[in-house]
Amino acid sequence: MAVRLEDLTLIRAPVERCFDLARSVEVHVAGNVHSGEAAVALAGTGAGVTSGLISMAQRVTWRAKHFGVWHNLTSEITAMDRPAYFQDTMTQGIFRFMRHDHFFRPLSPDETEMKDVFCFAAPLPVLGRLAEIAFLRRYMHALLRERNAVLKEIAESSEWQRYLPSSV
Repeated sequence: MAVRLEDLTLIRAPVERCFDLARSVEVHVAGNVHSGEAAVALAGTGAGVTSGLISMAQRVTWRAKHFGVWHNLTSEITAMDRPAYFQDTMTQGIFRFMRHDHFFRPLSPDETEMKDVFCFAAPLPVLGRLAEIAFLRRYMHALLRERNAVLKEIAESSEWQRYLPSSV
């Protein structure tokens, strides 16, 4: 059984900008500063993307410290419909299962609703389920909210131009 988390963020920026910022490796790192997160290239993972905008079928390996332990997690973009939706799915990592669906809906030319649906299952079925209930659900939801707050801040300021190529 997986944990399902949802978060809704209203952003005063065009949908295309929000969609692309959500795919930016650098914005992801900026939204996870506390964990020392970085995109790394690990031999044998097929996860070569370490910067820029991640696209369909591309993989990225994240290295971050959570609960005092360094972890690697590789995810792949498994679905994409720009600028409305994309999905990333864990291919290697600590969880038994992890999938993150990103939905974008324009409310006006300069306002976007960003909805995240994040599903995961902890390792070790019985102990993992207890960890999900005791602390993992809250911890993961806080990470998601922190990431979304940073993305919103970047999208609503002129700072977004540092993260997106001029052709976008």
